[in-house]
Amino acid sequence: MDDSGIANNVARAIVAALDWSSSPDARKAAVSYLESVKAGDIRVLANTSFLLVKKDWSSEIRLHAFKMLQHLVRLRWDELSSMERRNFANVAVDLISEMANPCEEWALKSQTAALVAEIVRREGLNLWQELLPSLLSLSNSGPIQAELVAMMLRWLPEDITVHNEDLEGDRRRLLLRGLTQSLPEILPLLYTLLERHFGAALSEAGRQQLDIAKQHAATVTAILNAINAYAEWAPLPDLSKFGIIYGCGFLLSSPDFRLHACEFFKLISPRKRPVDGSASEFDSAMNNIYHILMNVSKDFLYRSSSSDGVVDESEFEFAEYICESMVSLGSWNLQCVASDSTTLSLYLHQMLGYFQHFKLALHFQSLPFWLALMRDLVSKPKIIAHAAGDSSINNQSSGSGQADNEKKRILTFVNDDICSTILDISFQRMLKKEKLLPGTAFSVGVLELWSDDFEGKGDFSQYRSRLLELIRFVAFIKPLIAAAKVSERIITIIKSLMLASIPAQELAVMESMQLALENVVSAVFDGSNEFGGSSSEIQLKLCIIFEGLLQQLLSLKWTEPALVEVLGHYLDALGPFLKYFPDAAGSVINKLFELLTSLPFVVKDPSTSIARHARLQICTSFIRIAKAADKSLLPHMKGIADTMAYLQKEGRLLRGEHNLLGESFLVMASAAGIQQQQEVLAWLLEPLSKQWTQLEWQNAYLSDPTGLVRLCSETSFMWSLFHTVTFFEKALKRSGVRKGNVNLQNSIASSTALHPMASHLSWMLPPLLKLLRAIHSLWSPPVIQELPGEIRAAMTMSDVERTSLLGEANPKLSKGALTFTDGSQIDMNKEGYAEPNETDIRNWLKGIRDSGYNVLGLSTTIGDSFFKCLDVHSISLALMENIQSMEF
Repeated sequence: MDDSGIANNVARAIVAALDWSSSPDARKAAVSYLESVKAGDIRVLANTSFLLVKKDWSSEIRLHAFKMLQHLVRLRWDELSSMERRNFANVAVDLISEMANPCEEWALKSQTAALVAEIVRREGLNLWQELLPSLLSLSNSGPIQAELVAMMLRWLPEDITVHNEDLEGDRRRLLLRGLTQSLPEILPLLYTLLERHFGAALSEAGRQQLDIAKQHAATVTAILNAINAYAEWAPLPDLSKFGIIYGCGFLLSSPDFRLHACEFFKLISPRKRPVDGSASEFDSAMNNIYHILMNVSKDFLYRSSSSDGVVDESEFEFAEYICESMVSLGSWNLQCVASDSTTLSLYLHQMLGYFQHFKLALHFQSLPFWLALMRDLVSKPKIIAHAAGDSSINNQSSGSGQADNEKKRILTFVNDDICSTILDISFQRMLKKEKLLPGTAFSVGVLELWSDDFEGKGDFSQYRSRLLELIRFVAFIKPLIAAAKVSERIITIIKSLMLASIPAQELAVMESMQLALENVVSAVFDGSNEFGGSSSEIQLKLCIIFEGLLQQLLSLKWTEPALVEVLGHYLDALGPFLKYFPDAAGSVINKLFELLTSLPFVVKDPSTSIARHARLQICTSFIRIAKAADKSLLPHMKGIADTMAYLQKEGRLLRGEHNLLGESFLVMASAAGIQQQQEVLAWLLEPLSKQWTQLEWQNAYLSDPTGLVRLCSETSFMWSLFHTVTFFEKALKRSGVRKGNVNLQNSIASSTALHPMASHLSWMLPPLLKLLRAIHSLWSPPVIQELPGEIRAAMTMSDVERTSLLGEANPKLSKGALTFTDGSQIDMNKEGYAEPNETDIRNWLKGIRDSGYNVLGLSTTIGDSFFKCLDVHSISLALMENIQSMEF
């Protein structure tokens, strides 16, 4: 069969393969035939494909034929002789001239250019050098020819910027070397074409020759696409020397081409600074880029902040692209302008302009720059230990010192005004739009707050975490500014709440600042900022600021649960402050107890669940403050113990609340040493041991499965056991030498002394093993069949457990569900005052098992006491007897 006959068959197969109205068998047969042609005689494949790219055929057939030609070049090129390859290349180049027609589709022109580029990549430098003069000549023939040449130049470096498995490393290096050597021809050509066709597009549009103007505009777009293909790897000095940077910078003023030009600056802004002799040329080019982008930013920021400035959405989109490039510049190449005070100062103020812009997209785009800058400024210099005479390391040390000096210089430009503005904007943007109710007293003006409607920005929690990190860095650099700003804003919010008719409706603003306060206080006082090394004057000023804020918080007489909970969080956020200023600790403790007792204790009314949750949160505040304040709470331990005893005697302290307060006691005692811990443990555990070791309840509920069923109906006692087991776990976790307090003397002493919990294992563990064995027995086949339906249902996995095991996000828990430090979540509202349901029993079983297993595991880590008080048989029986029947 002649070539035309084969071409007709291939054309029909292409149509059938692409026609979804054809039967599956017909499409499959067509694809199979096309694959056989691609794998068959290479000369038939070439001739047939060249016939099918002619204008006589439909676009679909022509596009597929181009793909077949590219397949041949990419995978079967070596099967052709050198003469055949040269003839193939000539025919392909001639196609460029044939495609220079206004009626041709862009996709066909692009595939033609891609084919020629593929041939050049396969043949190498010799062919490229031969083709270059003809391509230069062709580009002068008209806008369409120039567009095709630009397309080819765009495809040529594809294998440099995009990994192609078909191109071996050596050939990739040869291609890079060849193209680099040709840059003195390629880059001037691109600049000349850019200048010529941009001017022609404007001229023809001015003469109302719109069709011709569109051709020139399409050529400009193709040239910019080609330039962007070289922007990632071509030496920056070359891009500057041959006018590419200037040309793209000029096009930033053109609404039709500025986004393509932005792409160029986006690609070159993060380029790495070379370490060879070309560094100064690189710096000069980067400096030029800084000024180009800053001139554009200056104009936009002025117009968008001016009252009479009119800025449409396309302008904001353009500004977002410019800001993205400026972020890359500052994050990767700030050193290029660090020595130029005027440029550096102007750049920082423009980036601040983006950060404080009312448009969320622009603010969001600038955030990574400020994070990267502040993170770098607070990072400690690397200390390099080296031997004398090691010149390479000496040079490295010298370079490190130079970087530190540069960092100090930049830090002088991050002045109080910049830091104040960053903090002001960050504080305002901590609030989500949906949380700010209409008509509230607190206004953010025209500021566009984060909203769930925004796409492509991640979620609010990630964004807020980045803001908090920035706040922490600023507080580290400027502690007085941060302390004054956060205190001032919180006091303003408090005054606003006090004037509000319904303070709870304004609560979102107050809640939004709690994490900000926590991060500021942490940065200033947690030790990483070496607060103790600060001047006494700064310490005094910080003390005055935070004491003033604390007095404002202590003076609040809030009793509504939501307000009380937030106030508790504010007080525990000040925990690190109490570490350095212990005089304020007593008033904070008294306030927490005041808040706790102000909330209703009644548990039968479901409407009080919010109050119950608030009470639990206040109790956890004791733990957080005990951790942060270190030894500052030690003088107040007796007072706390007396208050706990009084509230318990009066029946105004629930068991779960008592456990949390007891845990805070263990944290306080860990700061005092082993002896204090032993005394605290004896005080806390002695009342528990009296009930826990009684044989009556063990015989009544643990002797057989029916006893455990009865226990599940005795809700008060059931939850009492739960709180006992969970407190054992907390006592084991909180006891021992705290890591931060270890010194050589304590370490030696503690290694020879018994763990403070060691003496309690003998009475804790035997009943626990009985309880776990009884629970495990519920899964044995004879027992499970006789169980009530409610208990059987409670023994299956909940949705929360199932999704957790599958690695998915946990479903939302009720407000009463408290998350412990180990990640476990149990509804702490359950104290045994209501009839248990399936969920209650499931939570109880899970809580007992989780804490019980942890108690056993932790007990094995504190010496040989565990092995002395238990025998292996009892442990094995309790844990393994029914394990084969258990689902989980």
